[in-house]
This record gives sequence, structure tokens and C-alpha cells, in this order.
Amino acid sequence: MRTSIATVSLSGALTEKLTAAARAGFDGVEIFENDLLASPLTPEEVRARCADLGLSIDLYQPMRDIEAVPSEEFARNLRRAEHKFRLMERLGADTVLVCSSVSPLAEDDDALAAFQLRRLAELAEGFGIRVAYEALAWGRHVSTYDHAWRIVEAADHPALGTCLDSFHILARGSDPKGIEDIPGEKIFFLQLADAPLMAMDVLQWSRHYRCFPGQGGFDVAGLVGHVMRAGYGGPLSLEVFNDVFRQAEAGPTAVDALRSLLVLQESVGLTEPPAPVVPTGIAFAELVTPDVEPLSEILEALGFARTARHRSKPVDLWQQGEARLLINTGPAARRDGTQLAAVGLESPDPAGAARRAEALLAPVLPRRRAPEDAPLDAVAAPDGTELFFCATDRPELPSWTGDFEPIAHKPPVAHESPVAHESPASPNSPVAGGIHRIDHLALTQPWHQFDEAALFHHSVLGLGAQESVDVADPYGLLRSRAVTNADGSVRIALGVGAAPSADEGGRAQHIALATDGIVTAARRFRDAGGRLLPIPANYYDDLAAKYELGDGELEAYRELGILYDRDADGAFRHCYTETIGRVFFELVQRDAGYRGYGAQNAPVRLAAQHVRRPVR
Repeated sequence: MRTSIATVSLSGALTEKLTAAARAGFDGVEIFENDLLASPLTPEEVRARCADLGLSIDLYQPMRDIEAVPSEEFARNLRRAEHKFRLMERLGADTVLVCSSVSPLAEDDDALAAFQLRRLAELAEGFGIRVAYEALAWGRHVSTYDHAWRIVEAADHPALGTCLDSFHILARGSDPKGIEDIPGEKIFFLQLADAPLMAMDVLQWSRHYRCFPGQGGFDVAGLVGHVMRAGYGGPLSLEVFNDVFRQAEAGPTAVDALRSLLVLQESVGLTEPPAPVVPTGIAFAELVTPDVEPLSEILEALGFARTARHRSKPVDLWQQGEARLLINTGPAARRDGTQLAAVGLESPDPAGAARRAEALLAPVLPRRRAPEDAPLDAVAAPDGTELFFCATDRPELPSWTGDFEPIAHKPPVAHESPVAHESPASPNSPVAGGIHRIDHLALTQPWHQFDEAALFHHSVLGLGAQESVDVADPYGLLRSRAVTNADGSVRIALGVGAAPSADEGGRAQHIALATDGIVTAARRFRDAGGRLLPIPANYYDDLAAKYELGDGELEAYRELGILYDRDADGAFRHCYTETIGRVFFELVQRDAGYRGYGAQNAPVRLAAQHVRRPVR
């Protein structure tokens, strides 16, 4: 179906909004009146700009407080409407949105409303314009779509129809099934928005917290299904009032918006893009660093070994069990210190995963590679993290590990501790207290891309999105939302919050490493010279009050800075290294049934990191 977006959904001047919509791939736009009034372009110039960009002008909006008013007020409304219709002629727009009245002059009189809307439609018809009447969720007397339709039906004019808005319908809890009783040709326009489920005034909810379909809690796809069954043939159009979107760069927001419509059309059965290829594991995490020495020290203390080096690039492979880290010291590492730059996702069909990503507008990244290098498709996530679709050591597909040449492995140096001699002689040898795999990754998002990131990882990668969690930190609130595959072999926690100051290195990302014996692993790390994040004694006093732990358990946790959480399905134990640049590591021991990330401990960890400056 054709796609459209209201200019109010994007930031910037009108010309910037139009350019962003066209570049993203939209077919048309709704011109929000305030955007036109603030533009130095004449209506004719706006019309020409849209034509040059390949955009149709699908709607001019909004016209307010028209119907069910005293006769002298209605006469003034008709005069105002005539001016708008002449402007729309110049603009080349043939449909106007009329919102149900919120005026204190409006009367609770459906017959009067129908009569006056018919008069308005008669005037509009003379200009070749259609009137789409919409029920605002906070309308003074008309606040539901079925009420608005009854008035349109009573008015009985070919130039008068209804506009359906998913927010106004779903925010009020109306049953959208009744949409199927409206003749499709009388549904003049469809506006779509999602929203997080919130208990607040509906007007404020609408004006500040709408989001694109798939980013909130509404069943927008179900509503669209009803509209399609009614026989609607117009565009799918987004009208999203959101404070964050209107401050963010228009270009990426427009791409995110169109992606949401592509996913929506897929869910309703209107299109069939390449099917999602859900990743089955984390093949590697790639760190870039300008100074490999402090990073090497921490990896060796964690029990990793440098096992291979890329044949043509300054990239080393460090491994322990199935946990693989790539350390890149190339030119890209010179800019912002140590950081997590790329993730390899194990995929049952890497080429299919890349086709899906490209179909949903994920930027495909060019890759410099030698002829003998394994072909690796990569796309950029909204935060800039590079995502590689990988096959690791599978005979039927080229493996990225074939690009690396082995390095003679030297066993870690033993340290004087009860567990010193448990260090593995091989990075792939299982050992109690050793690291077995990457448990999860925590990726900090730019403040304006949190919802986009959740939709991206769900729609492009096929990962399921969990509920958002808000936790307190020294800068305010940190919002986190995890995305995961069915068996938890891929877990990515997306976070956003007020950023620390620049001299504190900005908000860090981290890599969580799974172990079956966290006390052993933490002691081994500490005894090898690693520095664990100190946790205040007050936390352990509280932990003792919350849980009955085993003999010596609390003391070991207090000694090593290990945090503890438990739910109905199991326990979660975790501790942290100090931060290097913008990265730190987490050791985790997860019971099989536990699905969380220790969110109740996050405020303690964040506060502890606040007082410990990162290692540069």
C-alpha cells in the first residue's frame, strides 16, 4: 500500500521534513498547517517541492472546532474554511482533516453537527476537496469513531467521510471491530500511531508520547486488519506527536517510521518481505581500542587467551570456551577510546538475514576484505553498532574464523590461590569457574533512538522484546529493554538515560560473560591482578535481610563485590570489572530458569561506577 507521514512527526523546517520523508521512501505526506504557516515557501512552491521529491500531498490538517456551533459562529467557520480550501487548491491537496470540536460553544446535538458538516462538504466539493471527519479522544461531545461515523452517515454527502486514527480509537479502549461496518469508500483517511500504555490524561498522552507502530503497547496491526476488511484503499499514514522525535534528526526518524509501516504491512499480510532469520547465538563481540595493553591485562585475568590474528587486519581473536572477543587496533580505534563496535550474530542463514535487514531499510555496510576472506554481510544498528551475520565453523558455509591464523597458545600464569591451578591449558577447555560463553550484551543507545532500537532488533533480527524497566542512577533514570531469542542464547539489553559528563567517559557498554562458578571466577580474576567493582557494605546488610543464603555465601559475595537476585525460577549472581574507556565486563552465574538481568541491583552498580573513574 501507499505510505504517508504527517510533517508534524519529524523535526526541522518544512523543507527538511519533506526531504527526509522522500529519502526514506515515503509516497506522500500530510501537511500539518503549522509547518506551512512557518514556511517561507508559498503553497505553490511547496507543491512544486513535493512534486520534485516524488511526494503526493495526501492530507491538509487540521481544521478545528467547525461543527455543532451557533449559526453566527458557523458562518464565521464557513468563511474560514473557504480561505483554507483556496489555499489547498494552490497547495494541490484534495482532502482536509476536520477534528471533532473541543470548543465550549459546541452543542451536544448530532443533527446540528450533521447539518453543518454537510454544508461544509458542499462548500468543499466546489473546490474539488473532500472532508475527513475525525473523532478526537478528548472531543467535547464526539470522542469515538463510531459516533463520528453516525454523524457522517446522517449528513449523507459524497464529499464527507471519516478519518480513523488508531491513537484516538485505541487510547479510549474502543473496540475497533465496528470499523468493518463502515463502507470502505467512506473511510477517507487512516492515521496510525502507537503509544506506550500509560495512566495519564489522554490529551497529554497524545501530544507527547505517541510512537510508531510496533514501538508501543497498542494492537495497531489488529486495527489495520479491520480497516482493510472494511475495504479501505487509501494510504497508511503516520501521525505521531512525540517530543523525542521532534528533536531528533529528521532523516533517521523518517527511516524508522517507514520501517514501522513495512513491518506493520507484513503483520497484516499486505506484503511478504524476506522472513526473519532469528540468530542462534553470539559468535563474537568486537572491541576497538587505541591501547591494547590495559585491555589485554583484563582479558588475561579473566582467563582469555589470544588464540589467533587476522591475516590482513590488526585484529586479534581472544577466546575462552565459546566466548570470543575480537580486539581491533586499526585506525577506527584512534577516535574515542576502547568501545564495543561490532557484534557477530550466529545465523542459520546469513544471506537470508542480510536480505531481511536490507528489505527493512537497515543500512548495509561496505566491507573491505581480501579475496580469500570469508564473505560477511553486515548492517548498522541504530546506535551505529555493526552487526555481522555469521556461520562459525560450519562445514556447509564459509566461517569467519578461517580469516584468522592461529597463535601458539601459552597457558595463563598460575597465581597463589586455592583455585590457581584450575586455569585451563586451552581456551576451549571447560573448567569450574571458567567462562563458557557471552551471556548478554548491554548496548547504550543515543537518547533519541531507544524506541527505534527496540523495533529494529525485533523486526530486523526477529528477537522478542521484553518489557521496559526503569532503574535509578546518579543522573536520573536509566531505561532498559531487553531483546532475546527463544532459548536465551542471544540476549541484548538496550539502555538509555541521562549521560554522564564527558570527563567521566560517557555512558559505558558492557559484555556479560557466563560462568558456572562465579565465586571461583571472581577470585581467579582478582588474584590475577584484575580489579572488581567495589560494592558498598550497606548492600550486603540489605541482602542478608532479603534472603537466607548458604553458609559463607554472603561473606564471599561481600568479599568479591558479587550481587545477587532471585525470582520464582532461579537465582542470578553477578559482579563487574572496572571500566576501561567505555567498556566493562560482567561475570554472571545464571540459574537455568532465571530470565532477567539483575535489574534490582542496577542502581547499586551504577552508583558504584559513578565514584570509580574509568581506566583510560
